[in-house]
Amino acid sequence: MTARILLVGCGKMGGALVHGWLRQDIPANDIVVVEPNPVADLPAAVRQARDAAGVPADFSPDIVLLAVKPQVMDAVAPAYGRYAKTACFLSVAAGKTVATLNRLLGGQAAIVRTIPNTPAAVAEGITTCFAGNGVSATQREACGKLLEAVGQVAWVEREELIDAATAVAGSGPAYVFWLTECMAAAGEKVGLPPELAAQLARATVQGAGALMKQSPESPEQLRKNVTSPNGTTQAALDVLMAADGVAPLMARAVAAAEKRSRELAG
Repeated sequence: MTARILLVGCGKMGGALVHGWLRQDIPANDIVVVEPNPVADLPAAVRQARDAAGVPADFSPDIVLLAVKPQVMDAVAPAYGRYAKTACFLSVAAGKTVATLNRLLGGQAAIVRTIPNTPAAVAEGITTCFAGNGVSATQREACGKLLEAVGQVAWVEREELIDAATAVAGSGPAYVFWLTECMAAAGEKVGLPPELAAQLARATVQGAGALMKQSPESPEQLRKNVTSPNGTTQAALDVLMAADGVAPLMARAVAAAEKRSRELAG
């Protein structure tokens, strides 16, 4: 892929992305990074600027990736409106709608709104994307390729589905981490030393995730594969899958996250 990329914000997500691009052999001199403090672990060929005014005058980006925190987007984005007629804007800021970003950029910019998740840090993330009006097929493909540097990419055709994706995937890693904490605490209650309980819980979640990634079978079938009739797993699942078990709690949790995402989007 040939595209000149202006990355605005090089925190955890921006940093994961730029390192992913370099692993994809995107030329370093096709990337400019805007970050108030110099980023030490980038090749010298990746040009850096402290703010929008510092972007080299001879650099005309094809894609401007906005990776700043949502609470500072209103202050940061307008300075990049000068690229609105020529570049596609790719936003990874939660809660900032296409309409909001268009207003900040001063007009009819081509905008792809996304919600990634934190496993992007180890190139195991998934990013849900929505292409606003004016995004060409070529721009959509280019944005998808950039995001694939940190994991899977899924597209939705209605912007409101970004809120639902946020509730499942954007917030989802926290649910898995919490489950791991709960498993470890439950292990302690049945007599395991704390260190061993934590090790067993963490390794089990890691291993189950790896198996699910590599296996062609559905999560349901994988669950059935490990569940012997009248065995220990079945005894636990009888509790977890009861009418007042995990499923209704998860439904309430995801609904609460989706509602909050809509509220934040205004």
